[in-house]
Amino acid sequence: MARTATIERTTAETRIDLKLDLDCSAPVQIDTGVGFMDHMLTLMSRHGMFSLAVQASGDTRVDDHHTVEDVGICVGEAFRQALGDKAGIHRYGSISIPMHESLVRVDLDFSGRPHLVYRVELPKAKVGTFDVELVEEFLVGLCNHAGVNLHVNLEYGTNLHHIIEAIFKALGRALGQAVALDARVEGVMSTKGRLE
Repeated sequence: MARTATIERTTAETRIDLKLDLDCSAPVQIDTGVGFMDHMLTLMSRHGMFSLAVQASGDTRVDDHHTVEDVGICVGEAFRQALGDKAGIHRYGSISIPMHESLVRVDLDFSGRPHLVYRVELPKAKVGTFDVELVEEFLVGLCNHAGVNLHVNLEYGTNLHHIIEAIFKALGRALGQAVALDARVEGVMSTKGRLE
């Protein structure tokens, strides 16, 4: 069975069309209207070894908040849809990623119970035109709509671009680990018999 998802979301603030294929690493096609976010989603998809296509338009004349948040929601919904009952997946993913002087650790669990721990102390600043506080907004949307327990910890680092890049690379790798199929797993990886 194909582990794919197609998500369409339209609000008064954004319109998003997204496609996800967990078992294909075809080149990504991402255009959110927020250049830095495009770069981060590309990194996430490449390091997770899944195919992601995102076409988004939003009220970026106001700021990038609504677009980034809603893309996070759609990415989360896509993972939930593509995974179905989560049969056969590893469930957990954990990785530390270095990026120059920065080190970020991401741990996650597709438990069906969303929770975000975000221990990343960053100043209220921008990378280019991108507000760094939007990283957390993206992750909240992803977490809540994928049903994933996600822990993001900045071990150390000083360069904002490096820190955020490490977050998205680590997120991609952890997602890739967690959704990978394992023939040894019968049903779901839970003694309860379900993940929700």
